[in-house]
Amino acid sequence: MSFELNGWTEPTLEENLIKAGFDRRDFLKYCGELAAVFAVGGAVAGSATPAFAAPVPAEVIADKMGALTKPVVVWLQLQECTGCMESALRSGGTTIEDAVLRLLSVEYNELVMPAAGAAANKALEAANAQPHVLVVNGSIPTKDGGIYCTIGGESAESVLRKSSEKASAIIAVGACAVWGSVQASKPNPTGAVGVDQIITGRPVINVAGCPPIGEVITATIAYLLTHGEAPKLDNQGRPLFAYDQRIHDSCQRRAHFDAGQFVRSFDDDGARNGWCLYEVGCKGPSTFAACPIIKWNKGTSWPVQAGHPCLGCTEKNFFDNFTPFYSTLPNVGGFGVEGTAEAVGWGVVGVAAAGVAIHAGVTAAANAASRNAASGNEPLQAFGDSERVWLPNPKKVESADAEAPAETTTDDSKKAE
Repeated sequence: MSFELNGWTEPTLEENLIKAGFDRRDFLKYCGELAAVFAVGGAVAGSATPAFAAPVPAEVIADKMGALTKPVVVWLQLQECTGCMESALRSGGTTIEDAVLRLLSVEYNELVMPAAGAAANKALEAANAQPHVLVVNGSIPTKDGGIYCTIGGESAESVLRKSSEKASAIIAVGACAVWGSVQASKPNPTGAVGVDQIITGRPVINVAGCPPIGEVITATIAYLLTHGEAPKLDNQGRPLFAYDQRIHDSCQRRAHFDAGQFVRSFDDDGARNGWCLYEVGCKGPSTFAACPIIKWNKGTSWPVQAGHPCLGCTEKNFFDNFTPFYSTLPNVGGFGVEGTAEAVGWGVVGVAAAGVAIHAGVTAAANAASRNAASGNEPLQAFGDSERVWLPNPKKVESADAEAPAETTTDDSKKAE
């Protein structure tokens, strides 16, 4: 399909898309994909209805988005690699996402806008002067006056503060913007921090990942525009519709984990047969993301499907907490039938099966609890992630002791701290 996008020339978003060469069917297909992303939350463990984003038909999203009259989006690129914007714009090579993002971000997007230098600065000033949605890629260096990332002679922190003043919503996209990512990892030479450590006292929506899935980025922006409010968030500020479940629970290799079938080196028979990657460092049991469901490149694949263990990139401080990446994650409970049979004989297969059942029960309880986060219940802490505390956004708790479920007493879980 060919299209010609000349900026915002018509009153509404849909009219601009039609003028650019798209028809209603293209737009409905795109909105259907957004609706599918909104519905991801609570999709596992037998849940029939998503808990965190009410089901919205594609036609409703299309009507609401199509009627938008030039929403202003300021999209900053700070201390980062442009990978997050690349993920958003190249999520499958289709052009409707590109067109929508360019139209929504026409006021200022440093990476894709044609303007540069003084013209770009003028565009940013004009956009900052009016209400807008602020999207931020990249961390903010705080050492030595922020000299490690400057734009137009100003520090990244100064640019961020100015752009946030009239922002109606702030979205931090990618691990760099969420917590600092590799730049903030030890020893953090630039003093890199995430957006919510600079902009305090206001909610920041954290779309975590390195990079996040393109559809999750666009869906978060679309959610704001179609619902008129931020989605429900976890205690790390991440949208629950995309970050409410463990990768482990939806992984296509999960059955191999339960059966004790593990890859032990990247060229063994287990690797060739698609077995579980836990023993070569997969962090899926302690990582919350929709990667196994949405995947990349229009649902083509994701790292674990391609044979590489999850690195946990949607989790805060994953560079420090999860390295060395190819070492086995500690404290993951549950044991497989086949693995136990090999180790101690067929006489305890029944015990092993019971262990798998307990493991599955804890997983189901954790999912059920996460779906109840909005009502004040906190999910179980399992698989060794004892530092993780969930709570309904935007409240904060000083202690999670009172909310610890009594059922978290199996060998493959920990009591909530």
